[in-house]
Amino acid sequence: MIDARTELYGIIGNPVHHSLSPAIHNRAFKQLGWNAVYLAFEVNDLEEALRGIRGLGVRGVSVTIPFKTAVVPLLDKVEALAGKIGAVNTIVNRGGKLTGYNTDCDAALKALEEKMNLRGKKIVLVGAGGAARAIGFGLKEKDCRLIVVNRSKRGERLSKELGCAYLPLSSLATMKPGELEADVIINATSLGMYPRDGETPIPKGLLKKGMMVMDIVYQPSRTKLLQEAKRRGCVTVNGLEMLVRQAAAQFKIWTGRSLEIGQIKKALLRTLEGKPAKPRSVGLKKGKG
Repeated sequence: MIDARTELYGIIGNPVHHSLSPAIHNRAFKQLGWNAVYLAFEVNDLEEALRGIRGLGVRGVSVTIPFKTAVVPLLDKVEALAGKIGAVNTIVNRGGKLTGYNTDCDAALKALEEKMNLRGKKIVLVGAGGAARAIGFGLKEKDCRLIVVNRSKRGERLSKELGCAYLPLSSLATMKPGELEADVIINATSLGMYPRDGETPIPKGLLKKGMMVMDIVYQPSRTKLLQEAKRRGCVTVNGLEMLVRQAAAQFKIWTGRSLEIGQIKKALLRTLEGKPAKPRSVGLKKGKG
């Protein structure tokens, strides 16, 4: 029951109407018996939103497109990993002081490494926003041979920061089938998400059997890119894998409690299928961590 003692959490971004984060965190709070609620806030003015978070005593927020990099200089403190990456996806409000964290990096790497040892692999990373930055800096630590693909100067800047090669997105359309040499392809853009769910950043002729293809878009859970990759014999990783891991890490930062990844995924799949979630479906681990 929401009352005067209810703690408020949320997600800020634009758009956020599609977000599954409220489903994850509200189920977790309910199971825990925590007097808290998690809401989606579609934000136009980031600075005003941060003032609101401070003024209303919002305990914590997730940060999504397009604010993951823009929010960094507006915070009171940024933890080391997020500062190195230059992107924040999690904020904690401690007495009006906002601290930023990044849980995207570890979440993406763990999702990928469940299916492949990444060390030394050749990886094509499409995108240069906050999520791409988090993934790119994580892959750099694995001594991966990276190629950043993007349509803007921001991609060139990111490739210089990572010390890796750069390709303009338009160049992929002129490549011959099989010409793109990579062990892993990662789409870290919103291309493939509604209303652009009929699009893909990678021409299907460049996908080869044995490649691993990850798409951070989670709605739809099987994007056009992943559907084509599956048909070409690639190993696929959908956006839910990263989503649930970064959300579990956020929940741990906010509450000190751990969530069961497998149970979160089951609950979200039921949500996407329009089915009611089963009791205790979010999966809290026993103890405090």
